[in-house]
Amino acid sequence: MPMRHIHSLEQADLSRPSVVTIGMFDGVHRGHQYLINQLLDQAHANHQVPVVLTFFPHPRMVIGGNQPHYYLTLPQTKAQLLGEMGIELVITHPFDDTVRHIRAAAFIESLVEYLNMRSLWVGKNFTLGYQREGNIDFLQTEAKRQDFDLQVIDMMDTGGERISSSRIRDALQVGDVTEAARLLGRIYRVPGQVIKGVGRGHTLGFPTANLTVPDEQAIPARGVYACWTLFGQAKIPTVTNIGLRPTFDGTNTQTIEAHLLDFSGELYGHSIELDFVARLRAEQKFSGPQALIDQIQRDIDQARTILDQVETPS
Repeated sequence: MPMRHIHSLEQADLSRPSVVTIGMFDGVHRGHQYLINQLLDQAHANHQVPVVLTFFPHPRMVIGGNQPHYYLTLPQTKAQLLGEMGIELVITHPFDDTVRHIRAAAFIESLVEYLNMRSLWVGKNFTLGYQREGNIDFLQTEAKRQDFDLQVIDMMDTGGERISSSRIRDALQVGDVTEAARLLGRIYRVPGQVIKGVGRGHTLGFPTANLTVPDEQAIPARGVYACWTLFGQAKIPTVTNIGLRPTFDGTNTQTIEAHLLDFSGELYGHSIELDFVARLRAEQKFSGPQALIDQIQRDIDQARTILDQVETPS
């Protein structure tokens, strides 16, 4: 069945019994996939609706203050990935101070009422409810009291490696997009919209698409990357620079500039996505324009070599 994405638990009102998992599922990484695939097996075997309940914003943003460029996947992308796996209902419930103060018992009662929950799947360190009172011991008691099955799963892949969203963020913060892709089980993708730049790339002979990305979206560290650009149905090899343009103005504003290889179309105002395949080098300051031009050509040659060996994303 096609995935349904709603934005409130109360909108669900399921008549069919469901098997539910709760969590942030940021990145829908290999550990998440390990849990969800097992949940799907049970749901299909028992003719239950597979449901993911997640939250936005992240509770730590409400409790500790907003942190820019934090999320590996924003709500719509996350729901899409879960739907592609086979989840039938994704609930992105708003998290605010009111939700923060809901007691764990009341929240479980809502799951039973609105989702007709017969089984709950959570990670080993899962908690819910006010002051994190709904720990595993609490849930085991509630499962007996409210007659649902509780499954506690370690967030690992089938090879036994423990995976976490924080490990992926750590990899991106040092530009290790190869490690991020390994943990995710797919190439890391950043959506953006093409905006007007200063035109310096065109002057140098390497025109670039300047991107603005959502403030919440995590981006790799400053440096130069081999990427695929996804634009409509096209998949275009690309060299992407993330940085402060130190050779010229050295601004304090970070830019994302994508040089699409073998492409001459108009991109201004369009939405594109960048798949970060490999880091080519760190950001660096050159002695002048010619030195930069020479290095860009080497970056292009290296990117072509790398991307020729990587299957284009679907």
